[in-house]
Amino acid sequence: MSETPQRDRERPSIDPEYDHRREEGVDERRLEELLSEYALGRDDHENAPAFVIRPDDVQEVLTLLREEAGFDHLSCITPQEYDDRYESLLHLTKYDRRSHEVTLVVQLPTDDPVCGSAEPVFRTADWHEREAYDLVGIEYEGHPDLRRILLPESWQGHPLSLGYDQQKPQIIRYAEHRNPLEEDHRESGGESDTMLLNIGPHHPATHGVLHLKTILDGETVADVDPDIGYLHRCEEQMCQQGTYRHQIIPYSNRWDYTANLPNEWAVARAIEDIADIEVPEYAQVLRTMATEFGRMLGHFLALGTFALDVYGEFTAIFQYAFRDREVVQDILEDLTGQRMMFYYFRLGGVCWDLPEPREEFVEKCRDFLDELPAKINEYHDLIVTNEIFRVRTVNTGILEPEVAKDYGCTGPVARGSGVDYDVRRDDPYGYYEHLDWDVVTRDGCDNHARVLCRMEEVEESAKIIQQCLDLLEDWPEDERTVQSNVPRTLKPDADLETYRAVESAKGELGIYVRSDGTNSPARFKIRSPCFHNLSALPEMAEGEYVPDLIASLGSLDIVLGSVDR
Repeated sequence: MSETPQRDRERPSIDPEYDHRREEGVDERRLEELLSEYALGRDDHENAPAFVIRPDDVQEVLTLLREEAGFDHLSCITPQEYDDRYESLLHLTKYDRRSHEVTLVVQLPTDDPVCGSAEPVFRTADWHEREAYDLVGIEYEGHPDLRRILLPESWQGHPLSLGYDQQKPQIIRYAEHRNPLEEDHRESGGESDTMLLNIGPHHPATHGVLHLKTILDGETVADVDPDIGYLHRCEEQMCQQGTYRHQIIPYSNRWDYTANLPNEWAVARAIEDIADIEVPEYAQVLRTMATEFGRMLGHFLALGTFALDVYGEFTAIFQYAFRDREVVQDILEDLTGQRMMFYYFRLGGVCWDLPEPREEFVEKCRDFLDELPAKINEYHDLIVTNEIFRVRTVNTGILEPEVAKDYGCTGPVARGSGVDYDVRRDDPYGYYEHLDWDVVTRDGCDNHARVLCRMEEVEESAKIIQQCLDLLEDWPEDERTVQSNVPRTLKPDADLETYRAVESAKGELGIYVRSDGTNSPARFKIRSPCFHNLSALPEMAEGEYVPDLIASLGSLDIVLGSVDR
């Protein structure tokens, strides 16, 4: 065994643009000059410079930042209420340079919280602003369809507002869904009537409790309105009522419960940022390895359920995928003690080291990795070369790259459209920057490309895990620190704010946290990748057939626990 641990070896470069993407921070002076006409003041956050702007300048400032400075990714909008004002925070970054971040702070009066809508500049703001209106009570002037998105239209009050009465009884009225298109829809070249088709919410093809209000023109999808909120549990409010140290990370496992270890890391990364907590290198390697196993969990499930969606294949593909997923679950059960709600992460590290005997655990992992290439080949033979599968997926569910960006899509959904964006590389955390791996992208922009991305990402995860196992085996025993010294009661300074993200199996999972000097956050906002990816479904499905709509939905790999939170 070498006396020098492998962490001291020279880090291989991931791609020629690697350092260009991550090491050059945003030019604050240029931003100040660009926004000099609009900025009312500064309100810097831990992750990015922040500028206070007027409510009626939102569209002008966003257009300026997008066209003049290249900020083409509106990753999140965070609404919140203070005692003396409301705020709408717009978190912006770039798809080609994630290290460039800026936050716009729009302050609104308590008696009339009205903000200019960002939707005309970024389509993704549509759902964001509806959620802000629904949960906090901020109205967005110029929004094309400002109505509740998670709660029923008849709901009284806004659950994340300061004065919300949780004990107030609610009366939910029954309302029939109507066809938003004309009753007699005529198109040039022919005649056709439109009809409303309810898909879900209780149907396996919707991947959970999702209701698709679908308007058909003959057999063609003319309009789709995803109706979400059936699984909404107000997770943000629950996190605001929990303590930083012990009570928030366990909640995160319930968001995307199919691949939930990245959820834990997203929470830990944000809180560690505002609390200035360092994570030992050894713990970073453990985090990286465990999370890549978690990514495999999500991708295996996505592959099996998608095959079930598009050609009803249960006996082979679905069970093959679950065969391999079960092996990964066995490994993670050995590591974490749980099969589903892992709670392996702790602030400052992880809860414990590899299980004893270490050699037996490492051998189990290596056996799985050694067998994986042959299993991937099986998937290719069973799926990629399958004629029915190709007919159902090639050139269906088209999502052009600029449209994907406009809707804030990330993960395999965006990378399947050629958008080369991965938070692990572009905003490095954990041990990723020291490892040799590749970001998988495809230019097909269709359902087929998204499936191939996930299959190839499983292979990249295997490469990362293999390198982590090498590091863990060679790490000197007296330097295996799994957790830094974190106070039992954690109280970050008041008025610290940050937005931090990780790359989950579904895409960019971000967390905004604001502290108030207590041991619980004053505001906790979850940026769900599934929420954004699902919002792009109408772009993919309109003009296609109903079976293509189901295939497009399956290719998004959404989890309603993540969409609704």
